[in-house]
Amino acid sequence: MKFMGYKRPDGKVGIRNHVVVMAGVVCSDIAARRITEAVKGTTYLYNSYGCGQGIHDNNRSLKILTGMLANPNVHSVLIVGLGCEGIQEQGYLKAMQEKAPHKKVHYIMMQREGGLAKTVAKGIELASELMNEASKCVREECDLADLMLGLECGGSDPTSGISANVVLGEVSDRIVDAGGTTVISETSEAIGGEHAMRARGATPEIGQAIFDAIKEKDRYYRDVAGQDIRDSNPSPGNIRSGLSTLEEKSLGCINKSGTRPFTGCFAYGDMVNVKGPVFMETGAYDPVSTVAEVAGGCQTVVFTTGMGNPMGCAIAPVIKITGNRQTYEALTDILDFDTSANLRGEKTVPQVADDLMALILDVCNGRPTKAELNGADVMVIDQYFMGP
Repeated sequence: MKFMGYKRPDGKVGIRNHVVVMAGVVCSDIAARRITEAVKGTTYLYNSYGCGQGIHDNNRSLKILTGMLANPNVHSVLIVGLGCEGIQEQGYLKAMQEKAPHKKVHYIMMQREGGLAKTVAKGIELASELMNEASKCVREECDLADLMLGLECGGSDPTSGISANVVLGEVSDRIVDAGGTTVISETSEAIGGEHAMRARGATPEIGQAIFDAIKEKDRYYRDVAGQDIRDSNPSPGNIRSGLSTLEEKSLGCINKSGTRPFTGCFAYGDMVNVKGPVFMETGAYDPVSTVAEVAGGCQTVVFTTGMGNPMGCAIAPVIKITGNRQTYEALTDILDFDTSANLRGEKTVPQVADDLMALILDVCNGRPTKAELNGADVMVIDQYFMGP
């Protein structure tokens, strides 16, 4: 299978061609917004971080933000700083040089430029130049091996585990078999399925690393946070929809990773550098998990939901699918695909997966998702997840 993407100098492939304007700190957000509004076609990336944090949290913010900017969907970047914030210009530029040395990154600073009006004027000039350069990029034929697909879920119900996640698991296997990469996350939503995840390690060490990450997350909530995660997960919505235990939810959740051996276990927001299905340690909150997958390099994310969820991401299209026919019919303005034909006996799982693969390729070729059409962009960083 092929799709039409933007080939980058480092060999990676984008399915979007964003020129991103981002505030380096929330205090300079007004300038970043005005620049984006003035230069048609630029992509605004919200950033509420960058200052007022400890060293660990600043490092976490820098890691995720620059991971998002380094994503192959991004052509070039303009960062608008204030000047006195915790994450300084050199921090951003050094991280971007390490992650995407080919990418053009401009940085301007309000206190250096001389205020809001002068900063906006300078930003408009720079962003316009970047847009002109980006407009010269053309889509080229790319292999499925160039695709990194995020696997996410939220607002799950019983149909998630027996329809949407099973169909997505079939798609994951196909992408992996073609030489591509898929990324599953949400560590706590694998609790109860850790033995199955360990058994799928491509090596004993990888399987054990995934198992240990899941068990450590369970221990963290109990011994450090002082609560059993089962007291809050499944969520009230999950319970109303028919999921009774975390273990039941987890066994349905992990279905979306398919059946192929895991080739890696990555920390939160690490850039994924292997092929095959991989596990990424993240919190169970849908936005922080989706953002981490995109920061890790995913060009698009397929998000399964039983009850419906409108969230998207400014950098990567988020494809919403459900196995609940009633949900799909009620929420067609936020959902992209219905997998429930397998539950009604109208199609087999492989046949539904054929249809989903066709949609994913269409999105890779430029078809907007409902989240993109709605402008449903969420940017949240998990500052409380353990690890580097």
